[in-house]
Amino acid sequence: MHAILRRYEGVDQARSDEMAEKVTASLLPRLSELPGFGGYYLIDAGDGVITSISLFENPPEAEESTRLVSQWVREQGLGAALPNAPTITNGRIIASKNAAPLAAAL
Repeated sequence: MHAILRRYEGVDQARSDEMAEKVTASLLPRLSELPGFGGYYLIDAGDGVITSISLFENPPEAEESTRLVSQWVREQGLGAALPNAPTITNGRIIASKNAAPLAAAL
């Protein structure tokens, strides 16, 4: 399993709810159709920082998600809300444990 983290800084905080709604409505369906999709999380860390975590079976699938997300940001007109390119960390997951399905915890 591979994870890809995208950390966005300088995010327009007034648009974070809009971004979350757009992610849920249009990005998640597209990501979940990619081969090897294992999950996606969007984290609002405050102070203009948003981080996403995507899980995929292998590196090429994770890298394809970055291309898709970049295209999606342009299509949704979110360039002004996300003024800086994300810092991307991509790698093999070497340890993990799931306590319960996240949907049940929310």
